[in-house]
Amino acid sequence: MSAFPRAGHLLSCAAVLALTFVQAPESRAAEPVDVELVLAVDVSLSMSPAELEIQRRGYVAALMHDTVLQAIADGAYGKIAVTYVEWAGTTWQHVIVPWTVIANRGDAERVVEQLSAHAPNSARRTSISGALQFSSDLFAESGFQGVKRVIDISGDGPNNQGAPVDVIRDELVRQGITINGLPLMTRGGFTSVYDVNYLDRYYTDCVIGGPGAFMIPVNEWTQFPEAIRRKLVLELAGPASPQWAVEEAAHPPVVLAQDKPATDCQVGEKMWRDRSWMFDSR
Repeated sequence: MSAFPRAGHLLSCAAVLALTFVQAPESRAAEPVDVELVLAVDVSLSMSPAELEIQRRGYVAALMHDTVLQAIADGAYGKIAVTYVEWAGTTWQHVIVPWTVIANRGDAERVVEQLSAHAPNSARRTSISGALQFSSDLFAESGFQGVKRVIDISGDGPNNQGAPVDVIRDELVRQGITINGLPLMTRGGFTSVYDVNYLDRYYTDCVIGGPGAFMIPVNEWTQFPEAIRRKLVLELAGPASPQWAVEEAAHPPVVLAQDKPATDCQVGEKMWRDRSWMFDSR
């Protein structure tokens, strides 16, 4: 018998291989959800350990709240995909909860378990632009297809490291991503020379953007749990929202994005440059 395969045998093998490639299964389609939501939470050193813990507990309470769960259930698909990220400087972003579906209380409890497993860490500097870039990349690997893609970002100071925040904000808005904000104006942590007294205006003019974008300022830590809950309800409520969601949106202070920025979006970078000789608590 010849040691070499016959021509017909080679053709048969080629046909089998071709058929295998033709019949190879396609990649799994993305799972539809009402919202793909990134919860991007500031853990810079200007916040005390106690405040970091208040933040965590606030998100835990909000995710388990009846109105939030009802807002999820009232969506067209009745489910959302959420991921929780803690951030500080340009290269410091940690995913605490990877992309997870929440459709009911049991799902929310599993997210809460992950949030409660470890105490929050902290790091130096404040890069809102870095957090936004990192968050936007997470959408590409989520495995979900949301009717809306939203980044919910909190922070207690202006951007002072990385790309200009308004430039990154505009890039993400062009991709169809909505950015909502939660400026923390509590002054209860470690006072820094880089604080600004108008962080709510800074967030309005430089950070938030996209369809229906808004921000809710927090002036006292006692306001934080309610602010988080209201923010989630507003983000999850669709155009055909029930009356309770409409009433939720009517309570101040909810500030919508402005068309004409009035704030210097480079204020954080300038403060850092001008005071770089000083020790920075961020």
